[in-house]
Order: sequence, then C-alpha cells, then structure tokens
Amino acid sequence: MPIVFKRKRYFMLRISQNEIPEGLFKAMWQIKDYLRSSGIDPLLIDLLDVRVSQINGCAYCLDMHSKEAVHKGETLQRLISLSVWRETDYYTPKERAVLAFAERLTNLQEERESDDLHDELKKHFSNAEIANLSLAVAQINSWNRLVKSFGTIAGTYEVK
Repeated sequence: MPIVFKRKRYFMLRISQNEIPEGLFKAMWQIKDYLRSSGIDPLLIDLLDVRVSQINGCAYCLDMHSKEAVHKGETLQRLISLSVWRETDYYTPKERAVLAFAERLTNLQEERESDDLHDELKKHFSNAEIANLSLAVAQINSWNRLVKSFGTIAGTYEVK
C-alpha cells in the first residue's frame, strides 16, 4: 500500500511514492509546517515558491504553488508576470526585495552584490524573518530538485 503524505497521492514516473523513504517527506513537511508558523505572509511564500520554480523549470511545483496562490487570492496577472517582475509595477517594495533575494539564492553562480540585497530586505524584515526567508528559498529549491528527480507529473495537484 503506498504511503500518502498529508495532501494527496503524488503521481511519479521515475520513483514511485511507495519507494521513497517515509522520513524524507516527513522531514520536508516539518520544514514547511515550521515556515507556516513563522509569521511570514503565506502569499509572499507562494510568490517566492512560484518564482523559484520558474527559475528551476519545475512544472509540478509551478502548477502547485500557482494554484495555491490563486486559492489564497493572488491575481493571475501578478502570477503570469512573475518572470518579468522587474518590468512591472504589480509588486510592492517588500515583495520585490523577496523576489530579488529568492533569485540570488537560487542562482548561486551569478555574482551580485548581496549586501545591497540584505539592506533592502532589512527595510521590511527582521534578521529572524530574513533567516526564515532563506529557509523558504532553500526549501522550494529542495522540493524542485526532488520533484524533478522523481518525475512527478505536473497538472495533477489539487488545492484542498
């Protein structure tokens, strides 16, 4: 019998859900639960998740987090424009700081001035919140890599 984790059964091509060690998903969900309780706006984390998933080319995570964001009230215009967020005025300065930070931590090979990024983040967040945002970026990057490795099928996620 396959293990069902929290949300629903995942549809995977390369590694079946019942072949994945139970502790793997449990650990990942514990981090997600911690982030939910951290006080950071869940919609802001959804924007971060969508943007990082775009960068990493993770179709399943992009589908999932876009649906979650819409369910929470995010507009399609803002979601569709995330890949070009710098060219629009749809995002607040706080959101822009988070998106720039998420891109920087995801694209580690690119050299950018990180002190400027942290200075901008500090206008909107405490150091503890910045640490939690760092974890949120690391978390979605990990999910993207796991989901791509397992061959999880995009379009199968349903918001509960």
